[in-house]
Amino acid sequence: MPGWKALPDELDPDVGAFTERLRRLIDRSGLAVTAVAERTGHERSAWDAYLNGRLPVPRSAVLALAEVAGSDPAALATDWELAERAWSRGRGGDVERDVARDGARDAEPGRGRDAEPDAGDRTMQIRRLDRPEPAGTSAGASPAPRPRTADSYAPAPTPAPTSASTSTSGSRRQSVLLSVAGVLGALLVVTAALLLVDLGGSGGGGGDGGDGRAVAPPTTSAPPATPRADLPAGVMCAGSDCTGRDPEEMGCGGPLATTVARTRVGAAQVEVRYSDTCAAAWARITGGAAGDAVTVEVAGAVRRAAVTPGTGAQPDTDAYTPMVAVGSGADARACATLANGGGGCTTD
Repeated sequence: MPGWKALPDELDPDVGAFTERLRRLIDRSGLAVTAVAERTGHERSAWDAYLNGRLPVPRSAVLALAEVAGSDPAALATDWELAERAWSRGRGGDVERDVARDGARDAEPGRGRDAEPDAGDRTMQIRRLDRPEPAGTSAGASPAPRPRTADSYAPAPTPAPTSASTSTSGSRRQSVLLSVAGVLGALLVVTAALLLVDLGGSGGGGGDGGDGRAVAPPTTSAPPATPRADLPAGVMCAGSDCTGRDPEEMGCGGPLATTVARTRVGAAQVEVRYSDTCAAAWARITGGAAGDAVTVEVAGAVRRAAVTPGTGAQPDTDAYTPMVAVGSGADARACATLANGGGGCTTD
């Protein structure tokens, strides 16, 4: 068994606890770190960094170790999430302090008060505009028509607005009444049409034994419930229901999956992973570089995945495709296309 070095004192407690669990898992497996690196598809130097708390462990490496050591991948993944958040907290401390300083500058007093006087002034102006004119103003308006008092036709415009407003209001009432009458007529026509259709449908549909729309829902919902009844706990799909799904999220990976074919393409390892419980296969690439792509092919059906640059302290080197339903893992093929132009398949 390997002799472990003491972890750094400044290491986050969650990271330290997860690292110790990985060490105990390797101790119980009886494997050396070199053997673990070879079976998981990760370099020996990378595992040394993971197990001494110098680098965060990728999720793919944790799942691969759980498979090699025969441990529960779900429980190990939960501890990995706690450790990953601890690594993220360590990297984001400076950003949080910058945000706090920006918030303090935005909270300086007096910023929100400058707009209030303007708003108040506008309110006062509106109030002045709404205020009725003083008596002097209305009196001043009266001298204007005085020169026209000699004209006998001067008072005539006064009744004109009254008659116009009366005719306008009368036309509006007529328009409203016509609109209401039109709506009521349309409703009567629609109601009569529905009654006629209902009568025709009840007479011709007696031989069918029921409405087709009532039969459709149980026909659609029944098939998905059948395959899940006999599956183990945690397994969410089987057969064609697994096509296009994530094998880890559906519970088809870990101890329920085996590698049925593998090959080396450059520095990367390409595998065909198959779950007999889920009756589905997928492809996995380990030890790759950003931009490397992997595909799984079954009878013309193809699913693809690519290695992403990653956002952690260490770039991602692994990727796996969605599943494709297949009765035997021997009928599936995994292929890799490297970013540098190389490529290869498990059956080449």
